[in-house]
Amino acid sequence: MANSLISVQIIPKTETYADVIPFVDAAIAVIDESGVKYEVHPLETTMEGELTTLLQIIEKMNDKMIELGAINVITQVKILYQPSGITMDTLTEKYKG
Repeated sequence: MANSLISVQIIPKTETYADVIPFVDAAIAVIDESGVKYEVHPLETTMEGELTTLLQIIEKMNDKMIELGAINVITQVKILYQPSGITMDTLTEKYKG
């Protein structure tokens, strides 16, 4: 079972103030390619997995933003670390009907 949930919001800055949606799409593609479970929400994306793996994914997301032309990236992160195990469903099951 996963030991962490991480919610991440990527805010790339471009020199020309270009539309950042393609950058966000590319960041989500990095998550998708990693194979971890994730959910996209309007203001952030939540991933489920091992803490070290999820942090490596965030690093790759930031690298991808620079590779695509961003001059810097603000990355907002929320981490729930629970060594005994945690899933997104555990926290949201009572709201699903």
